[in-house]
Amino acid sequence: MNKPRPNIVFIMSDDHASHAMSCYGSRINQTPNLDRIANGGMRFDNCFCTNAICTPSRAAILTGTYNHVNEVTTLATPMDNRLQTFPKLLQDNGYQTGIFGKWHLGTGPDHCPTGFDDWAVLPGQGRYHNPEFIFKGPNGGTKRTVPGYVTDLITDMSLDFLKDRDRDRPFCLLYHHKAPHRPWYPDEKHADMYLNEDVPEPETLHDQYENRSSAAAAAEMRVGVHMTPTDLKCEIPKEMPEKELREWAYQRYIKDYLRVVASIDDNVGRVLDFLDEEGLTENTLIIYTSDQGFFLGDHGWYDKRFMYEESLRMPFILRYPKEVQPGSVNDDMLLNVDFASLFLDLAGVQIPSDFQGRSFREILKGDTPPDWRKAMYYRYWMHKSHHNVYAHYGIRTETHKLIYYYSDALGQAGTIDETYEPEWELFDLRKDPHELNNVYSDPAYAATVETLKDEMHRLQEEVGDERYVKDTA
Repeated sequence: MNKPRPNIVFIMSDDHASHAMSCYGSRINQTPNLDRIANGGMRFDNCFCTNAICTPSRAAILTGTYNHVNEVTTLATPMDNRLQTFPKLLQDNGYQTGIFGKWHLGTGPDHCPTGFDDWAVLPGQGRYHNPEFIFKGPNGGTKRTVPGYVTDLITDMSLDFLKDRDRDRPFCLLYHHKAPHRPWYPDEKHADMYLNEDVPEPETLHDQYENRSSAAAAAEMRVGVHMTPTDLKCEIPKEMPEKELREWAYQRYIKDYLRVVASIDDNVGRVLDFLDEEGLTENTLIIYTSDQGFFLGDHGWYDKRFMYEESLRMPFILRYPKEVQPGSVNDDMLLNVDFASLFLDLAGVQIPSDFQGRSFREILKGDTPPDWRKAMYYRYWMHKSHHNVYAHYGIRTETHKLIYYYSDALGQAGTIDETYEPEWELFDLRKDPHELNNVYSDPAYAATVETLKDEMHRLQEEVGDERYVKDTA
């Protein structure tokens, strides 16, 4: 008798940093329902995105390819919905597929979700209260405003999909939250959290961007300084010195951020309870992740984009009782391009040869393949747009990070066409985990620099990307 294929529930939030999850040892937050997933399965401590911004990361997850391949490099490059994706392959092999919530890969006939039996997605970022959804239909779907709070509504739709499923077939549900994306509007249930307490500040809240490339100082995402009254739900004191402004604005920002995360946690609990009640837990792969990390006042910032750890690192927790030991922790290097291959592997579906990620099923069982990656390649293309972050690429190994700010739009859509002289950064992650000390020009690291450049160029060639014209070393 054939073993039943696993169901898949892939939960992804938007901008949820792992250091705002208690299963990752958060100093500032408790997430009891997310912890249920980690405690019942495996927590991955080194899961990274290949481009730390919403649209490109989502495309990489769906297609199993890097952004220079799927051509979704910036927020202004929607995904061609004719591309091969893991939901299409699962659907072709008998799975019921659905997506509800955040899509952010474009709308209309050429960019709406395909490969799904049912779907309802937010147009663009969507609203927290009384959001508009696009429901599956001809010519790109039908828009309709739905009263309520977005996190609850996405969960309601996802649960309806599960309740209405064909019980004789496996399912794959993409349950995608808008939260905790800016501007962090909590619901009434969580609005009073943290009113009478201060949230601990990150160690680098008052970073002055010394001994770094000019890109760090140029970025326009400093807490308080570059925030709006909408972000902070009040007018911003114009004469307050920046040190005090960062501290004041951090408390207003982080409390709303944690309030919207609390709603996610509650709603994930609803889904976990349903799986338990339906007897589905044993044969369901359930994952919680985010499309990238986020700066929670780290380096004095909010937002993401940089290759620095808080932005690069994705939370990734997984429960699958049939193959994963409860309470496991893994520090192997995973990438967002790997997810699709894992899903197909577990479903018994052949992984296309053009997928660039790799299934990590053996890692789930506690057996890391001897040839598993020891380094990863990253590229941020959206030069200067939105937060003045310069285009860059780089390599992260287990011990070091080398970043090359080539600082050129290269004609990419949604960028600002201003070019600057390239710069390098090197961080020794063992000695400098907060990435405050650029040692690129330190003679003691000269051999390390050359080794990392060679490996970075090898990885670029391996994934089919091209180095910048001035990257000649």
